[in-house]
Amino acid sequence: MNKATLIKKLSAYERLMRLDKPEGILLLLWPTLWGLIVAGGGHPHWQVICIFIAGVVLMRSAGCVINDIADRHYDGHVERTKRRPIVSGEVSVKEALLLASGLSLVAFGFVCLLNTLTVLLSVAALFVAATYPLTKRFVAIPQAYLGVAFGFGIPMAFAAIQNHIPLIAWLLLAANILWVIAYDTEYAMVDREDDVKIGIQSSALFFGEYDVLAIMVCYIAMLSIFAYVGKLMAFGSIYFVGLVVVLGLAVRQYKMIRTRVKANCFKAFLANNWIGFTVLLSMVAAYLMP
Repeated sequence: MNKATLIKKLSAYERLMRLDKPEGILLLLWPTLWGLIVAGGGHPHWQVICIFIAGVVLMRSAGCVINDIADRHYDGHVERTKRRPIVSGEVSVKEALLLASGLSLVAFGFVCLLNTLTVLLSVAALFVAATYPLTKRFVAIPQAYLGVAFGFGIPMAFAAIQNHIPLIAWLLLAANILWVIAYDTEYAMVDREDDVKIGIQSSALFFGEYDVLAIMVCYIAMLSIFAYVGKLMAFGSIYFVGLVVVLGLAVRQYKMIRTRVKANCFKAFLANNWIGFTVLLSMVAAYLMP
């Protein structure tokens, strides 16, 4: 393999793992960091943070590869995905399977540096990530299942730091599921017509004309859970000021999606990283300025 071919192949692997689109990594990272901050009382060990960040990058990459393997017969019929590496033939299914396996094994190696409970949870997390693509065929709101997959770092964080999973971890996971339903419905609004054509389920199709209302209800429910978490943890006023900022960001997204213009829906989806970051910043501030 000459240099030019190698560079082309590595570029295809990069796009297959979505490393060229780091927004997805951040959407998976924010809830993991929420869990680490709260589980660690505001001061999680830096080594644990590094292990989880590495795990997020590796497993998000593996998840994207698995998703494209499962959707290879559908992606070619969708404008947004028809040039993905497996569909275009740049990467074979065998290569993709080897890549996903390698990424998962490296991630598992990092998890093995933690306690037994966290290792066991990582197996469940891999199962959820691997089976998510199938839910788009059978589950009316696959985004809820995605919320579990994207939030699995929360109970794992508590397991790694506290060696058990308290109520607060499940509340954070519930908030994350609502958040994912909200932002991934915005994402699904972009592909609505294509999903109908190829027979894929999505929350945008399930909610129909009430899609914008459903998104805002999810944001309000998510904020309500975060407020309850703040009360249980006795967070100071700075935390709740942060939640007001999150509410403002959600209102801004409403203005972007209410007309259902595809480009604006996609921009709203990307803007959710500001929500995840603001929640994290609010939690950090709550521990620094109680």
